[in-house]
Amino acid sequence: MSDLTDHYQPLPGTEGVPSPPLEEMEKLRQGRGFSYRPRTRHMLPGGWARYTNRLFLETSPYLLQHAHNPVNWFPWGDEAFELARRLNRPVLVSIGYATCHWCHVMEEQSFEDETIAEFLNRNFIAIKVDREERPDVDTVYMTAVHAMGMQGGWPLNVFVAPDRKPFYGGTYFPPSDYPGGLGFMSLLQRIRESFLAAPERVSRAGVQLTEAIRTMLAPTVGEDSWQEVSLDQAVRLYRDRFDDRNGGLVGAPKFPSSLPLRLLLRQHLRGGDRQLLSMAELTLQRMAAGGIYDQAGGGFHRYATDTAWLVPHFEKMLYDNALLTMSYLEGFQATGRAEFAKVAREILRYLQRDMQAPGGGFYSATDADSLSPEGHREEGVFFTWTPEELTEALGEERGKLVAACYGVTRGGNFEGRSILHRDRSVAELASELKRSEQELELMLSDCRELLYRARAKRPLPLRDEKILASWNGLAISAFARAGLILANPDLVQVAAEAAAFMLQNMIQEGRLRHSYQEGVARGEGFLDDYAFMIAGLIDLFEASGKVRWLERSAELCAAALEQFEDRELGGFFMTGPYHEQLISREKPAYDGVLPSGNSVMVMNLLRLNSLTGDRCLLEQAERALSAFAAQLARSPIALSEMLLAVDYQQQIPKEVVIVAPAGRPEAAEPFLEGLRRVFVPNRVLVVVCEGEELEQAARLIPLLEGKHAEADRAMAYLCENRSCRRPTSDPEEFYRQLTGTG
Repeated sequence: MSDLTDHYQPLPGTEGVPSPPLEEMEKLRQGRGFSYRPRTRHMLPGGWARYTNRLFLETSPYLLQHAHNPVNWFPWGDEAFELARRLNRPVLVSIGYATCHWCHVMEEQSFEDETIAEFLNRNFIAIKVDREERPDVDTVYMTAVHAMGMQGGWPLNVFVAPDRKPFYGGTYFPPSDYPGGLGFMSLLQRIRESFLAAPERVSRAGVQLTEAIRTMLAPTVGEDSWQEVSLDQAVRLYRDRFDDRNGGLVGAPKFPSSLPLRLLLRQHLRGGDRQLLSMAELTLQRMAAGGIYDQAGGGFHRYATDTAWLVPHFEKMLYDNALLTMSYLEGFQATGRAEFAKVAREILRYLQRDMQAPGGGFYSATDADSLSPEGHREEGVFFTWTPEELTEALGEERGKLVAACYGVTRGGNFEGRSILHRDRSVAELASELKRSEQELELMLSDCRELLYRARAKRPLPLRDEKILASWNGLAISAFARAGLILANPDLVQVAAEAAAFMLQNMIQEGRLRHSYQEGVARGEGFLDDYAFMIAGLIDLFEASGKVRWLERSAELCAAALEQFEDRELGGFFMTGPYHEQLISREKPAYDGVLPSGNSVMVMNLLRLNSLTGDRCLLEQAERALSAFAAQLARSPIALSEMLLAVDYQQQIPKEVVIVAPAGRPEAAEPFLEGLRRVFVPNRVLVVVCEGEELEQAARLIPLLEGKHAEADRAMAYLCENRSCRRPTSDPEEFYRQLTGTG
């Protein structure tokens, strides 16, 4: 091995601090070979990065993005905090994720700046954290920022003492002072002075913030009963804040998750309020027509920066697209609108084409930024168009047609370029252009495919290729439910392949791991990982009829109960006995862009109880609901996803069993077709063939006892609380039973 100091320059300002392990880094660099390209403006001749820090030894795409900063970054761990204690330095904990636009901006402005880096290295210990790998660390320090009265976000930059207690923090800081605020360099100087000159004040602030964090991460305790929780209160709040022009909630930015569409659809079903259905319908329509939806490639960007869903923040997340698939599927069932089913199909096609890993799992996200034709990193350039680019990709006639249909103009609507969107429906456009709707839709479909292929030749946005258990659980649910509702067994097979990948690669010693990268599963699974995977496996069981998926979901559920349940007060902690003990242990009590692990876990327990008849699961679910009853009563929109579980239990779920003759699963299809035609969210479904398959399933599902097919015809059973209506071999009679018309 050559002299390593020829290739690894000392990081500025690191005298007296242990050097990164150079030999270990060199071995890893050689192993990565030509697939690894340093991301830094500090380069040496021959393609070497001028600086390399300890993050080079990590596998997280986000940490690797910072591996060649001049900042002497440490990964989260005891080594960094022990060094801070020994040197009596404050710690900067900087948290973000690989596809975060403002994380990139702060890196380029501050963490790549050698002057700022030298000051940091001489006076602080700097730690980088990938929030998607360590959501527990992120939650603790994000809560600290909220406790300071600040708005959260990423990058999250928190200053903590060597005992890990925070004393100050914020999000993005510009490098230099600006009117009304300190730049990052000035802030670092102030923090250092305060830490050295007033250690008692810093310690007192850390104690106070830590107590605030512990209070904020525990659910409110009260005397309320979950049985008395009314969904009407939450729905009134959403109705009062509804944007009746664009859908969603009034104001900007606009997140799809801010209006829980599935809750509106259930409350419409419960009470027949047409306005709630219209609110959901308008929101689904306007989102799909806007720039937040990738009109050329399918899938949704993370959020819109305006009120009309036009200008998105261009990153794409696996979880957003999985959750929105389920919303569009339910919207399709509740309204019968075929365009909602079309959007669901397009989202899933996007996930298969652009986000599926070899073996069946799904990657996490793609970046908002990509390289412009001039070689500059810019947000949105990959997804936007000019009229000339349309002509080049489609020809003059079709280029003009697509420009008219999708709002592409010379001036553009974003940085001189145009975000594809639809101001008018296909019917309106067809009438204006004097074409049939079918002809126009086919032509536009062909053009969108050509645009997808044309832009694939552009520099691609970075893809975060972590495979996360929790987000893959959501994807399994999306594909399984879509396969069932859209009568597409290929989609069910995609779900099955993803589930097999997760179970084969991410369970070790009977415990679920959190992430998978470079062929290795890492990190103990959190509550979300277990909860979302359990839900995905239940959905896959219902869509496929394969009892092995239900068996695996029950096994994961038992493990989750063992590790995360609060046996004293009910509900579930985010972390378990195999996780690091941080300064506070969260019991998730908020449904944001992702549903909380508690909300999903409660629904899992209720569904598994409906299927297996295990009363213990029902008791644990109701104990969890009781733990959150005060919050559900006083701030129901904070737990909108848990309200789905409340609705499930209050409405008495339906138990649907379809038994087909031995070896003839296709005989169940006419009954499933009836089930697809009606929105029945609060139900469990068992589809099974007589014979060995029925016998095996009956051992886990007592609901199957005494149920059979009728000679060569399938038999359908519709039950509630194990009390069944008259079984029928007539699909239309079954449909009338489902709709309450027979």
